[in-house]
Amino acid sequence: MRVVPNLYPAFERQEVVVHSPRHVDTFADLRDAELEAVAAAWRARFDAAHGEGFPYVHAFVNEGVSAGSSLAHSHSQLIWLRGPPPEVERERGGTLPAVRELVVAERGGMFAAVHPAGRLPYETLIAGEPFDLATALLLLRDTLIRLRAAEGVVPWNAWLHERHIELVPRLAVLAGVELGAGIYVNTVAPEDAAAALRD
Repeated sequence: MRVVPNLYPAFERQEVVVHSPRHVDTFADLRDAELEAVAAAWRARFDAAHGEGFPYVHAFVNEGVSAGSSLAHSHSQLIWLRGPPPEVERERGGTLPAVRELVVAERGGMFAAVHPAGRLPYETLIAGEPFDLATALLLLRDTLIRLRAAEGVVPWNAWLHERHIELVPRLAVLAGVELGAGIYVNTVAPEDAAAALRD
């Protein structure tokens, strides 16, 4: 497990977490122990950030060129922030819209469920109580394996918010209505997406 400074940071502090010493080009191929090491590395860097006056770390994975990834080797990024980003502030106090019929996988008291009002097809929430980061990353991997079986190799983004992970496969292009009006056109019904991921 390696954590290194981003060579081209867009923020004051930005790190790259290399997920495996093996050449692994997709998160879906990571082993359980590797994902547990990723979770441990994230937690260690969160603690380091807090100790240096950065109370919030935005952890995310981009996979695929059209999802913003520039490296073939599986990795994530950590952006150290002086406070929660606007999207996290907007979510605070809300509840996760998990619908039992949309659950596609469960592990250790946690679940992955297709979002009932996802912005793009197969948008998925990974959550549970108590929230466990290692289990959440295992569920993310499991969901990606299911997504590959349903749709083939697709670019995707995922990020950690305070008590959940969001996965957004990039199966459509965000255009004028989505970016300009904030109205998202999702062409796959959540029930159909959940059924495809379960199958």
